[in-house]
Amino acid sequence: MIHELPQLPYALNELEPSISQRTLEFHYGKHHQAYVTNLNNLIKGTAFEKASLDEIVRHSEGGIFNNGAQVYNHTFYFMALSPNGGGEPKGKLADALTETFGSLAAFKEEFSKAGATLFGSGWVWLVADSHNKLRIVKKNNAGNPLTDGMTPILTMDVWEHAYYLDTQNARPKYIENFWNLVNWDVIEKRFEE
Repeated sequence: MIHELPQLPYALNELEPSISQRTLEFHYGKHHQAYVTNLNNLIKGTAFEKASLDEIVRHSEGGIFNNGAQVYNHTFYFMALSPNGGGEPKGKLADALTETFGSLAAFKEEFSKAGATLFGSGWVWLVADSHNKLRIVKKNNAGNPLTDGMTPILTMDVWEHAYYLDTQNARPKYIENFWNLVNWDVIEKRFEE
């Protein structure tokens, strides 16, 4: 199976001013593409040559895992952003967030704090655990909750390449901007699947 860079559902300049075109040119166009290219090269002649991305993330190790998980993570992240994002979730997701965290504001505060305090590079995830309870988890580097039997719902990239061109070392400002772009329709569908 050949893995490909997914087509974004928005133009590179449409997330401005929250995320600049320049950042997307590097983050999506260079970093994400490099993970796709590396993964395709690494899986040739291995047991993962015909595996889906989910299978690669769940079962591989080393370079194949690192590149496969980064392809998965970045795709999951980019596909949940929208120039018309922000606002609030509805329906079952809104109810579950309120039940688990007390309110949407409390969820955002806890998720944002997780992103601001994750040391080094990695990802913050909203997941459903094996009991279908919502949790926030932090994963370093290419970490992905699929490896722990959890279902990803929302992720935020906190590698410096996600924000450095826009906010330099001000990760909290990037996190604040992130909430302006979250496409709750996508997140709700992931939660209800």
